[in-house]
Amino acid sequence: MKQSGVVAILAVQAVSAVLFVANIGFSVLGVAPVAWVVHEITEIGAAVGLVLGTVLGGLALRRSQIRTREAEAKLRAASGAFMELLDEKFAAWGLTPAERDVALFAIKGMSTQDIARIRQTSEGTVKAQTAAIYRKAGVTGRPQLLSLFIEDLMAGPLDSRHSRA
Repeated sequence: MKQSGVVAILAVQAVSAVLFVANIGFSVLGVAPVAWVVHEITEIGAAVGLVLGTVLGGLALRRSQIRTREAEAKLRAASGAFMELLDEKFAAWGLTPAERDVALFAIKGMSTQDIARIRQTSEGTVKAQTAAIYRKAGVTGRPQLLSLFIEDLMAGPLDSRHSRA
C-alpha cells in the first residue's frame, strides 16, 4: 500500500474518532448540536470509517509482513551466495584452513589483535597469515581483498563466476 493510502486511512480514522469523542462530549453535556437524523448519519459514517480503516490497516500490515519475509529470504540467499563465493575463492587461492579462518575474520572487519585473541595465537602469526592471503589473492591489503568479493557479488549470479575463480 502506498504511503498516500496509509495517510488517507489515518485521516479517516482520525476524523471518525473526533466525531465519536465529540458525540460523547455532547451527550455528557446534554447538548444536541445537530438534528437527530444528521447525528445518526454522522455516527454511521464514523463507524464505517473506523471499520474501513481497520480493514485497510490490516491489509497494509499483511503486505508489510510479506515484504519483510521476502527481504529476509533474499538476505539469506545473498548470505549463502557470499559464503559460497568465499569458499570458491579460498579454494582457488589455495588457502590453508588457518588462512581461511584469518581471511574470514579479516573480511568481517576484525583487527589483527582481535583475530589473534580469537585464534589463540600471536599477532605476528596473524600478520604472516594475512600477508600470505594477500599474496595468494593478488591484492595489497584488506580493502582490496574485500573489494574482490563485492565486485563478484555485484557481477551477477554465481554460475557466471565459476570461470573467474
